[in-house]
Amino acid sequence: MSGNTENYKKGLEVLAKIDPDNYQNIVNSFKDSVSPDLGTLAVEFNYGQIFSRPGLDLKSRLLATVAGLTSLGNTEQLKFYINGALNVGWTEEEIVEAMMQMLIYAGFPVALNTILSVATEVFTNRRNQISAN
Repeated sequence: MSGNTENYKKGLEVLAKIDPDNYQNIVNSFKDSVSPDLGTLAVEFNYGQIFSRPGLDLKSRLLATVAGLTSLGNTEQLKFYINGALNVGWTEEEIVEAMMQMLIYAGFPVALNTILSVATEVFTNRRNQISAN
């Protein structure tokens, strides 16, 4: 599957806004995987069609994604989107509040696991990177 469509190009632009330092590595990681086309589909559909829709800005979409992944307990994807939310201007406190809101819908175990493990890991890694620079 080729990555030359208009949706693919729009998707790359969105990914570059979410994670300017790593987006190309993310895209390239699919090339040698068991399903290289999955990366192309993710860029075209997720970012080129859904994240690019009018009606919500990217910042709002990222916070909604963090909340949704929190409620699902999806810890691996959540790391990327917490970083992305921070990159587009959400604060740690705002992200934690959105995650805490999911206590109502997902329950304490999921929210506790995602806040105390994933959010803490992302925040700590970012602070360590800042202090190393």
